[in-house]
Amino acid sequence: MGGVPSIPTDRTRTVQVIGAGYSRTGTVSMALALEKLLGGPVMHGGTQLFGREDAYVKLWCDVFANRNNKPVLMKLLREATAGFVAVTDAPATAFIAELVELYPDAKVVLVTRDPDRWYNSMQTLIKGGIGSMSVLKVILWPCPGWRWAPRWLKHLEKTRCSFHAVMLIFSDSILIHNEWVRNTVPKERLLTMELKEGWEPLAKFLDKPVPDEPFPHANDGEAMEKFAKGVFRTAILIWLGILGGTSLLAWVGVGAWRRSLMAV
Repeated sequence: MGGVPSIPTDRTRTVQVIGAGYSRTGTVSMALALEKLLGGPVMHGGTQLFGREDAYVKLWCDVFANRNNKPVLMKLLREATAGFVAVTDAPATAFIAELVELYPDAKVVLVTRDPDRWYNSMQTLIKGGIGSMSVLKVILWPCPGWRWAPRWLKHLEKTRCSFHAVMLIFSDSILIHNEWVRNTVPKERLLTMELKEGWEPLAKFLDKPVPDEPFPHANDGEAMEKFAKGVFRTAILIWLGILGGTSLLAWVGVGAWRRSLMAV
């Protein structure tokens, strides 16, 4: 994915930056940049939900399931983001308004991108996926953490539709999302930028010194496709292990049954 899951060790730390950029706007690169500037763990959605333990991924499913129960939703959001200094990408981007309220001192960074290039990148991601939700449910069922992917992806699709009024991905979906963010987040808390601008606007907005190193670049379409294929291969190996073990137990059981019959 271009990064590894950041697991907080100090859960008293709170979110200082909310990454509001749509998926495929360089969310992993932004996560790595924020880790550098803020000196703490950053929750990048895809990396976390495909790399963390089963209980943490289920927690985000519970967050989605309680979207219409605000007291419970806010409690679960705080639990899911505790210890992180920033969040980027989905599923956090489905709860921008709630996170802005939950962390009133946090700043919001909206990374934008050329709509056509963004759309092409999204299509690469979609085409590189494993398959339909029904296929995913079967393939990922025995895989801790990954088995929740069909559920939270379905929740995410419904949530985006509810506040963007669009279900499918079009070239102007990113423009709709960006406009929604600008109408949701107070202007004084919002920075809109492109990754090609580098460290300076981000560091200035966060009142941090500009690092003396290149701005991070990670998670291109090829890496995403490679990751999806890796998930598929791992899931198949787990299924082969399950089926092979079941077949062995059945063979041993049949053999024992036959021997018992012969002894009678």
